[in-house]
Amino acid sequence: MKLNVLKLDGSKPSQIKADETVFGIKPNEPVVRQAVLAELTNLRQGTHSTKNRASVAGGGRKPWRQKGRGVARAGTIRSPLWRGGGRVFGPEPHSYNKKLSKKLSKLARKSVLSSKIANNEIVIVEKFQIDSHKTSNFVSLLKNLGIHKKKLTVLISDLDKKIEWSTQNLRYVYIVNASKASTYDLLDCEILLMDKDSLLVLTTMLKV
Repeated sequence: MKLNVLKLDGSKPSQIKADETVFGIKPNEPVVRQAVLAELTNLRQGTHSTKNRASVAGGGRKPWRQKGRGVARAGTIRSPLWRGGGRVFGPEPHSYNKKLSKKLSKLARKSVLSSKIANNEIVIVEKFQIDSHKTSNFVSLLKNLGIHKKKLTVLISDLDKKIEWSTQNLRYVYIVNASKASTYDLLDCEILLMDKDSLLVLTTMLKV
């Protein structure tokens, strides 16, 4: 499988050979869904908490005697029926950690990449080179490539401060290291933009 490699001005100078075991498999949608749910679930902190009737301060004394007053019996002012009482069946802190095997994680990412290739949603450039950290420079680069109005995930092989700073004001551009890109990172975009080095990183990481 050969993919076009663009220059930063948008021309097509060459092609690069892509591994079909990474970019040419049949997408497995159930595995992709499983991986995305696991990744999003693991982002939850799980620190939500409420106080039940045992945790609320006060309420140790019985408010009135059991019988003889003509009103409903009560044993504590911190009953869930009372204002200021404890919460019934409220959320408690717990972990939302969900594990996914390495094999399934790789299959999910390969499925997303293969689907993106089939739908022409991957753009590969030779190398990201930006003269300054101005946002306008990165916007002009996207215009040359014809993808300036798309939601982008940009994969880079090495952290470049100029690229990072030039995209901070672009809410539709997300920068992530190719070696740390998750299934959700690859999926949650209209166009996946990467350079040749990032392509090699993905191939090395996901190749069986």
